[in-house]
Amino acid sequence: MESSDEAKVTQQGRLGVLTLDRPQALNALTLEMIETLDAALRNFAQDAAIDAVLIRSTGDRAFCAGGDIKPIAVAPPGPTLDRARRAFFAGEYALNYWLHVYPKPVLTLMHGITMGGGCGLAMNAQYRIATERSLAAMPETMLGLFPDVGATLFLNELPGEMGLYLGLTGTRLRAGDLVALGMATHYVAGASVPDLVGMLAAADPLAPAVIDSVLARVAADPEPPVVISRQGRIDALFAGASLGEIVAALEAAPEDWAQEALASLRGGSPTSVATTFRQLRGCAGLPPAEVFRMEYRLAVRLSGRADFREGVRAVLVDKDRMPRWLPATLEKIDPDAIESLFAPLAPAEPELDLG
Repeated sequence: MESSDEAKVTQQGRLGVLTLDRPQALNALTLEMIETLDAALRNFAQDAAIDAVLIRSTGDRAFCAGGDIKPIAVAPPGPTLDRARRAFFAGEYALNYWLHVYPKPVLTLMHGITMGGGCGLAMNAQYRIATERSLAAMPETMLGLFPDVGATLFLNELPGEMGLYLGLTGTRLRAGDLVALGMATHYVAGASVPDLVGMLAAADPLAPAVIDSVLARVAADPEPPVVISRQGRIDALFAGASLGEIVAALEAAPEDWAQEALASLRGGSPTSVATTFRQLRGCAGLPPAEVFRMEYRLAVRLSGRADFREGVRAVLVDKDRMPRWLPATLEKIDPDAIESLFAPLAPAEPELDLG
C-alpha cells in the first residue's frame, strides 16, 4: 500500500484507512493526494482482506477544506496551465465518482472544516460521520466556480429548496443540521472517535451489519439544528422560476438570515451564481456518471475564466474579500453564455473518463 507525504494508506484489521495528512493547509487536496487516494481505493476494492474503508484526517481543524486550487489560479495562462487544470479536475471528479459507486462500505469522518472537495469525499460515501467540530459548506460561487464534486446529486437530494439555498449562498452547516438533513448519517463525539476506530478495526468480518452496530454503540445526539428550522421559509423564498424572482423575494424578506443569504448570493461571481442556478434546477435527475461529466465541463470552462482567478485572489491570496467580477451583476448575465457552459466539450478536449 503506497502512501504519499500528504496522504497515508494503512490497514487496521479488516479496515482500510486513508488519512489526509496536510493539516497546515487544512488538508486541502493536491493532485498527488487525489492520485494516492484513488490508487488505494482501487487496491482496497480488490483486496479480500479489506471489508470497508475509513477516510479521516490529521488534526482537529479540518477534515478537508477543499481542493488546493490556488496553484491553478495564480499560474501564468497557457497550455501548461490548461493541462494542469484538466488533470486536477479530472482526477478529483473520477475519485468522487469512484466513491459514489464503491463496492465496499466507505466511512468518512468529517471532523473539522469540510468544504468543497472535502464534501466530495464525504457526501459520496455511504457513511458520513459528523462530530462537534464539523463545519460543512459549498462556497464555490465566491471563488468563481460552482458547487461541484457531485453536489448536483447530493444538494438535489435535500428537502424542498434547501439544496438551492445552500448552493447559491454557501451557508455553513454544523453537526445538528448535517444530521437533520441527512448529509451526515451519524454524529459521534470527537472523544469517542478512537473507540469507533478501535471497534471497527477489531471486527472480523467487518460486514455492513457490524458497522451499523458499532456506529449505534458510539453515536450520540448532536446539538439542535438551526438551518432546517427555516425549511418552510427557504422553500418559499427560493421557489422562484428565475434568479430575479429569488432575489426579489429575499429583498422583501424581514429575517436577518434571509438578508445574510441575499448578501452572500450577491457576493458571489454572477456567472457562478447563474451557473449554479442552471445546474441545480436543470440537471436534477441526471445519472451519476453524467453528473460528473457535466460538472467536469463546467470546471474546465469556469476555471479558465477571469472570475476564477479573481475569486481565488480575493479569498485565498490577497484575502481582501473584494472581488471585481466580470460581469459585475446578475442583471448583466447573458443566459445564452451560461447555457453554452453546459454544452459538450470540443472534439479536441476529451470528456471526463470514468473508466
